[in-house]
Amino acid sequence: MTEKPIVVGVDGTADGERALVWALDEAATRGCPLHVVSAWDYEPLADWTEQAETLARRRAETIVDNALRGAADRPQPPAVVRRAVRGPAAEVLESEAAGAAMLVVAAHTGRGLRRSAFGRALLGTTSAHCVRRAPAPVVVLPAR
Repeated sequence: MTEKPIVVGVDGTADGERALVWALDEAATRGCPLHVVSAWDYEPLADWTEQAETLARRRAETIVDNALRGAADRPQPPAVVRRAVRGPAAEVLESEAAGAAMLVVAAHTGRGLRRSAFGRALLGTTSAHCVRRAPAPVVVLPAR
């Protein structure tokens, strides 16, 4: 078993769930742990309430839980660490990838662009940031 985990970013989208399933299978094959990460943030001045931070964090935790529930039928699942981390998604994933075997993300594009072959070939801003800046190899699953 390798000690370095695979890190996967999930965001509640179907593409994010596909990235999770791919990462689960890869972690099981390698015999390494899987860290499932969802980033959350809020604008304190715009969202200022006593509960805004708690609600934002809980939404991110729910995204992770729902994604894992949807992939619960995997044979021989790896050890999973759930992470809901405050910050912009690109920076959170870059940080979480430190010391990882790899980072797995989905390529998100605008909905209108997905209809064209050109649009499906584009990376979203988060996945593009990760490809450029992550300290571990990055696997980008194409948008569907």
